[in-house]
Amino acid sequence: MYRVFVNDKPIILTTQVSPERNFKNYLLSTVNIGKVIKELNTTTLKEVRLIGKKEDRLINQFLKKLPNVIAGGGKVINDNGEILFIYRNNKWDLPKGKAEQNETINETALREVEEETGVSGLSIVKPIETTFHIFKRNGKHKIKITYWFEMKTSYSGPLFPQEKEGITKVEWLNSDASTKALENSYANIKILV
Repeated sequence: MYRVFVNDKPIILTTQVSPERNFKNYLLSTVNIGKVIKELNTTTLKEVRLIGKKEDRLINQFLKKLPNVIAGGGKVINDNGEILFIYRNNKWDLPKGKAEQNETINETALREVEEETGVSGLSIVKPIETTFHIFKRNGKHKIKITYWFEMKTSYSGPLFPQEKEGITKVEWLNSDASTKALENSYANIKILV
């Protein structure tokens, strides 16, 4: 099963048909994805389920429905066990961004975290979740596929929000502060933290 978010409402990719209750089922092979996005954005539906035949083909079949944007990001933990958060568009988020040409996804994630926060001395501990969300640019819907990595650093210097990317704050948050920040965050980020 996969979840692709439209804002904070999921499109669930599954092989299981369930009786509809606060959600709708559609066949993945024939769905009008534009209609699904509109329904999620304009109705009280909690989610949409797209039903496919083979579990191992669900995500690839879905990703053909819209242009893809590849991104990398980090859940960065410092020596005090705090997590690095950014504040953008009035929401708490984790640093991430689009891959550049001829760059590995690991390089993208490390570069984006450093650019968006000013934190250096980053190292990747391990890959974590891959998240999917649908967004709109220049009137067209796209799917952002973000490859996330757990990272560590001993950096204790100043933090620099990348203002040209709309980031207004960068902060190290302890467990309690992280929990509070997640109340004003995205569904994808809640999965990661």
